[in-house]
Amino acid sequence: MTESETLEELLNFFKALAESNRLKIIGLLAQQPHTVEAIADALGIGVSTTSHHLARLAKAGLVSAKADGHYYVYSLHTEILEDMAQRLLHKETLPALGESSQNDVFERKVLNTFLDEQGRIKTFPSQEKKFIVLLRHCLNDFEIQKHYSENEVNDILSRFNDDVATLRRGMIEFHLMARQNGGSDYWVL
Repeated sequence: MTESETLEELLNFFKALAESNRLKIIGLLAQQPHTVEAIADALGIGVSTTSHHLARLAKAGLVSAKADGHYYVYSLHTEILEDMAQRLLHKETLPALGESSQNDVFERKVLNTFLDEQGRIKTFPSQEKKFIVLLRHCLNDFEIQKHYSENEVNDILSRFNDDVATLRRGMIEFHLMARQNGGSDYWVL
């Protein structure tokens, strides 16, 4: 699972739990399965509001319903709650969330420093890691799994800077693109 997928799952998990009535529903269902009407009565809220909360919890995979006559009986999936808490809140997962944020701040700072208002590179940085940020920025205009001629690569890179040779060499050197056939066939890695 990628960092962004982990972050998205973590956000959905906490959004599902980020409401006092939903937490109370989890507490009720942890004791035993209940119908929507029984939960609504216990919490003193409307059936439609209760159904809305149950739908949010179901979307997160925390509860499920089973038909019983004219009613739906909801049950808590404690194993999913425990698994998500252990997996998403693991001591290796949490620090990684901050790293992606730090990388985003660094990349924004580099782009703000070295790009003009039109998104063109004003000057090339001397630091390799900053240069790679600029190369990744240029890479956004290329399609994955598409093959390009050198002229097509130059046309795209010229949108960012007139020194297309430096950009093209950087793409190859830092393994963002590959080439073959004497440089007549390029593609994104």
